[in-house]
Amino acid sequence: MEAGRSHQIALPWLGHPTGPNSDMWAAPEEARDDIVAAYRSTWEFADATISDLPLDTVGTVPWWGDEEVSLHRVLVHVTAEVQRHAGHADIVRELVDGSAGLLEGVDNLPSHDPAWWAAYRDRVESAARLAGRGGGSGPAASDEEESA
Repeated sequence: MEAGRSHQIALPWLGHPTGPNSDMWAAPEEARDDIVAAYRSTWEFADATISDLPLDTVGTVPWWGDEEVSLHRVLVHVTAEVQRHAGHADIVRELVDGSAGLLEGVDNLPSHDPAWWAAYRDRVESAARLAGRGGGSGPAASDEEESA
């Protein structure tokens, strides 16, 4: 949230067009240390923002568009996202009944047809397998670990 504050954290998916949902997974060329460092920097920036600003401070979240939102609203949104994604319960839910997204009728997912989603899942799976074989700059898994 920007309210006269700006983070200096390079978010790879904002710097170049990498396609919808590219912020939801790590590409094979992204090193684990870089991902963790970006996470820690973001965490520190968020902690400072929460400590320094009152809940009614208004700002923008660049990837949410131009709408102004309060710090309170951002914190409620992030809390809901964390509870939904903790343990990836939403993935289990999708496997059980095929439901995806926030709510029935309000899934908050990019609008794409089933073929796009299938290709997207294949792209993520391919990136994970490539990274697991050491094809990226991240940690490599052995073939035995990959087949286990």
